[in-house]
Amino acid sequence: MFDCRRGAESVRIPGSVASSDTHVNLVRAFFSSSIGKKWVVAVTAIVLLGYVLGHLVGNLQIFLGPERINAYAAFVHSMPKILWVVRAFLIAAFVLHIVMTLKLVAENRGARQSSYERRNSVQARIATRTMALSGLIVLAFVLYHLAQFTVRVTDARFHSLPRGEFDVYTMVILGFQNLWVSGFYVVAIFLLCLHLSHGLQSMFQTLGINSATLRPILMRGGQLIAWAIFLGYVSIPIAVLANVLKI
Repeated sequence: MFDCRRGAESVRIPGSVASSDTHVNLVRAFFSSSIGKKWVVAVTAIVLLGYVLGHLVGNLQIFLGPERINAYAAFVHSMPKILWVVRAFLIAAFVLHIVMTLKLVAENRGARQSSYERRNSVQARIATRTMALSGLIVLAFVLYHLAQFTVRVTDARFHSLPRGEFDVYTMVILGFQNLWVSGFYVVAIFLLCLHLSHGLQSMFQTLGINSATLRPILMRGGQLIAWAIFLGYVSIPIAVLANVLKI
């Protein structure tokens, strides 16, 4: 005989599984699409821009003297658990941003273009053509920067500084006294801001904040923000090399 109860179960359970699978497939399809990737790039860009601005505000305190910048560093490191959660979140956002950007670049290169489109791509701006390359160079710089100031393995002079104390002022000056380190820093920040000058426009467009009226305002605003960040960051190694900041 036919068991109505079991029959009902056999209808409901596959239906719930199918619904769950549908949702998973929709999410997977979204993030596999170009639009989904662009949204991931845009959202992670907002997160990373917030960090870049916050980090700049912290770094510029070096011009207020060693006590101020060292107190800031001690405050940040006084919450190690929160600090590592923030670091993990930023690393995840950074990796996602790079991976999705590279996937979009690969898709764009793989797409068939007419000769007219190819001519236009040759005339594209430097910022657009070098987004992936500049991002990878900035990644290399971030890894070096962490090795230099966080792990302290690139400069033997840092070994004499107490590990438990945060003499960031001394480390920054010692680090940027090396012309090669300062040069690499300036190049990396330049590429970062070149990346930002184009990326901010793309971010607004992806988020739907775009119109004929807003477009020039957003373009100029993005460029101003990017190059203000550049001037803020490079002012520190320049001040060290010019002996304005010294031990």
